[in-house]
Amino acid sequence: MDLIRLPNYGIGVAKGQFANISHVHKFGAVPAMSQNTSGTIWDVNDTVYPWSAFASAGTLSLTRASTSDADKSVTIVGLDADYNQITESVTLTAASGNITTNSFIRVYRAYMTTGSNVGDVDVIRNATTVARITAGKSQTLMAIYTVPSGHNAYLLAGTASCQAGADATTDMFVRYFGQASFRVGHSFEVSGAGGQYKYDFQIPIKIPEKSDIDVRCLVRSNNARVTAAFDVLLDKDT
Repeated sequence: MDLIRLPNYGIGVAKGQFANISHVHKFGAVPAMSQNTSGTIWDVNDTVYPWSAFASAGTLSLTRASTSDADKSVTIVGLDADYNQITESVTLTAASGNITTNSFIRVYRAYMTTGSNVGDVDVIRNATTVARITAGKSQTLMAIYTVPSGHNAYLLAGTASCQAGADATTDMFVRYFGQASFRVGHSFEVSGAGGQYKYDFQIPIKIPEKSDIDVRCLVRSNNARVTAAFDVLLDKDT
């Protein structure tokens, strides 16, 4: 069935009317990327996302920076050791050492389940921050994603923006499963003066299972906030 040509197909997908088809909207923002510095568009400045922290699956540890966030719950969304989708909620009982029960091979979203977070909340794997809920945001801002096992992802659209007076080169990198390194899948320029960049793929790009997507930017103006978002359709193999 050609979903793209169906009227209001997007609403149908959102309602779950098509078997084995679902939608994922990923969005990210880097608070203040330094001039002439490259990094992933996520909640940590000047840092390429640490994929190497997930050399193997394992439990995650959560830390909270504020005592006001004590006993609040955080939900983590990612993939298990077999690259199947997994979700787990963890209570921030202590300032650190709040451990998941399940093992994760990827994390691509986390959000506060109870209340907003007063301070930063970090998700740690192998002593490395792999997700951060920035104070007051209540959810991660991570322009990364990994296609779950048994699915193909179809990239529908991408967008990016940069704060006024700044500009950046932005690249969507993809590491196809089984390959050792990332390569550019789409490249674009953004600037505060030029406004938002948006691209709709007339023919969606197919990204197979277990492949990683990482949107990065190189900022040419100091301390620039850069945002990015993309939409994919997930098609489950049957």
